[in-house]
Amino acid sequence: MPKGAKPEDQITTDPSKPAQRMRAGSMTLTWGPWIVAAVLLIILPYIFTSNSALTIMNQMWITVVFALAYNMLLGQGGMLSFGHAVYAGVGGFACMHIMNNTDFFSSFPLPLLPIFGGLFGMGLALIVGAFSTRSAGTVFAMISLGVGELIAACSIIIVAFFGGEEGVSGDRTYAMPFFGNEFLQQGDVYYLTAFWVFVSAALMYLWSRTPVGRMANAVRDNPERAEFLGYSARWVRFYSFVASGFFAGVSGALFAINYEILTEENLNAASSGVILLVTFLGGVGFFFGPIIGAIVFTLVQTVLSLETELWAFYAGSLFVATVMFFPGGLAGLIMMHVPPLRLGKLNLLVMPYIKTLIPAAIGILGLCSLVEMTFHYRHGATGDHEMTLFWTTFDSHTLLPWLVAGAVALGGILVARATAPSLKEAWDEANTPGGAS
Repeated sequence: MPKGAKPEDQITTDPSKPAQRMRAGSMTLTWGPWIVAAVLLIILPYIFTSNSALTIMNQMWITVVFALAYNMLLGQGGMLSFGHAVYAGVGGFACMHIMNNTDFFSSFPLPLLPIFGGLFGMGLALIVGAFSTRSAGTVFAMISLGVGELIAACSIIIVAFFGGEEGVSGDRTYAMPFFGNEFLQQGDVYYLTAFWVFVSAALMYLWSRTPVGRMANAVRDNPERAEFLGYSARWVRFYSFVASGFFAGVSGALFAINYEILTEENLNAASSGVILLVTFLGGVGFFFGPIIGAIVFTLVQTVLSLETELWAFYAGSLFVATVMFFPGGLAGLIMMHVPPLRLGKLNLLVMPYIKTLIPAAIGILGLCSLVEMTFHYRHGATGDHEMTLFWTTFDSHTLLPWLVAGAVALGGILVARATAPSLKEAWDEANTPGGAS
């Protein structure tokens, strides 16, 4: 026992008691967050009732499943993949062909279709993982890129399966009614998607708590030491790769159910790059990181794209800023506040945040205004000088709007820079044990 420790502080586990072994072991599940998540999934359609909102949420949850599946490779196993979209795409295409096999599909309940998508994704992962998981690092990344480009090219050549440039479409309503539900309404599809999101997330979380999931972390951090302890780094990577392929296939099946069409875009390098961006943005070091990344990116892609054509520029800028200043992602940024919360000093950060972050946000909005005005000035139609920005209509070819936007950007950034030292002092104080809170 360490010096100064009390007997009650020592945690012991009796292997003969299964309940105690489960609490101390791998298959541990804290019910609180999962109950909250389930309640939110159920009530969200009552808050956002429009079909467009339901479509956005469906896309969000599909991206959540795909991002969590990708994080099984990158975050837990340390395997950087540039072609993981092919497993979601193949699973989705397989489900589209099941939909088009009307004789079979008419006797098949639609909620079970993601299982088949997962199995097809897992089957492809079994084949590719047999030779790609021999090592991690650059070798694995290049193999994943090559396989991804190969299958994406085959999507144009193998028309019978991939449908060529037009893709493959289907109709989910041909499935056997599930308790009288034919999934004609978008709300019905939402609850099907939400069910599979919840189940998939729970299973992936439990996977991370199993011995294989734990060893994936060890292989990621020090494969030589894991080999010395008697574990095969290759087989640990292989099992993680196959499990990730299964859940990627589930996300592809959910995409097929929601949109009833798949094309080459569902498995090309761009889709793989997007899911890499989403996972890094949320934070690969935390299980809930990809969930945050998927939600933020989907909102940027759908809601912000309705307001500006430059949404991809802002998404890329957010990604670059996150990688440069917050390597732990948005989840890491949130978790940085846990120590001040435990010390009871989180209130010390409220006023410094207000004094620094609000001017910084204003300065960023000023910079965005300059970007939008530049884009309109360069690419606007001939004679179209008026533009609307932040509910204000003005002439982008006059000097005054540029001066105002520049002043707002410069002023906000200078104020934020001036108050940054006091924020750092407050942060150091909030993370120091002892003292008045």
